Amino acid sequence: MTRTLIVEGMTCGHCEQTVEEALEGVAGVTDATADRETEQATVEGDADPDVMVAAVEDAGYEASA
Repeated sequence: MTRTLIVEGMTCGHCEQTVEEALEGVAGVTDATADRETEQATVEGDADPDVMVAAVEDAGYEASA
């Protein structure tokens, strides 16, 4: 399953990498790609959206599913 999260606050490539790593650390996520220009993260897998949002917020960014 593919989900798209809205992620605010990414300003550089390092930010994208940080968001991707945070999402990939969530159980059930098989792949994550963040894009600062669209303020979105595309996530593959069957993880709980609330857990994904919490992971991104713990990494320092605003997120919503």
